[in-house]
Amino acid sequence: MQRYTVAVLVRNQFGVLNRVTSMFRRRQFNIDNLTVSETESPDYSRITVQFSGEERTKKQLVDQLYKLPDVCSIRELDKENSVSFELLLIKLENDPDTRGNIMAAADAFEAKTVDYSRDSIVLRITSDSRRIDDFIDLMRDYKILEICRTGVVSLERGADTIRKVTNL
Repeated sequence: MQRYTVAVLVRNQFGVLNRVTSMFRRRQFNIDNLTVSETESPDYSRITVQFSGEERTKKQLVDQLYKLPDVCSIRELDKENSVSFELLLIKLENDPDTRGNIMAAADAFEAKTVDYSRDSIVLRITSDSRRIDDFIDLMRDYKILEICRTGVVSLERGADTIRKVTNL
C-alpha cells in the first residue's frame, strides 16, 4: 500500500465535509490525516487528506469525488511537488530533574516553548510528519501530559494552484 496526500477544493457549504469523507469510507480507505481550512476566498474550503491504499482504488476515489457537486478541484500532492507541514503542541511535566533534557531536545528539534509554568511546559513544533513522530518518541522518556496535533497542510510548489483546474 502507498500513502497519498490529496487536496480537495470544495464549495464552503454545509455537509460537504461529510459527503467527501463518506466517499473515503465507501471506498474503504482509512483516513490517516484530515485538515479542513478556509482559503483565500470565503466561498471555498480546502480539505487535505492523507490516506493509504492502492493506486487503482485511489484513481477510482478521485473520479468519484469529482462527481460530487461541491467538489471544484482535486490535486494529488507528493514530496517532489509540494511543501507540507504539521503542527504539534505537547505538554510535558515540568520536573526539575528532567527539564534540562527536555529543553535540550526542544532546541535540537527547533521546538518553541509557548507556555511555561511551575507544573508544565508546552512546546510547539512545526515540521514534517516523520520529524514530529521522532520528537514524540523522544519525549516518551518524560511525562507527557497532553498532545494535540494537526493534520498535514500542504501547498503545491511554484505558481500552480489548486484553482487552475476546477469544476466551477
